[in-house]
Amino acid sequence: MLVIVVENAPPRLRGRLAVWLLEIRAGVYVGTYGRKVQEMIWQQVCAYIDRGNAVMAWAAPNDAGFEFDTCGANRRCPVDLDGFRLVEFGPEAALPLLPGPLNSPNRNRR
Repeated sequence: MLVIVVENAPPRLRGRLAVWLLEIRAGVYVGTYGRKVQEMIWQQVCAYIDRGNAVMAWAAPNDAGFEFDTCGANRRCPVDLDGFRLVEFGPEAALPLLPGPLNSPNRNRR
């Protein structure tokens, strides 16, 4: 099984994903494909994600039973600890500032 979750993805990417996968919730796509098609879909996601971010998880024969990869700006990044993949939660300051009210310079002032 293959699961892709996108946030802030442009409509053209969401349309491309809807061609290959079933969108079960907004931004959540599922399907079953072989390795080559999975890699082709992920290349499309990474090429068209723009300012959004995405994570892809798929079944794998390892201790966890799955693998995952990410692309785009996100505070959660995969890290490898002795062959076991975990998620590192980075600081908010590591994210690029995007225009809008949530990223105004006065946001953190009290």
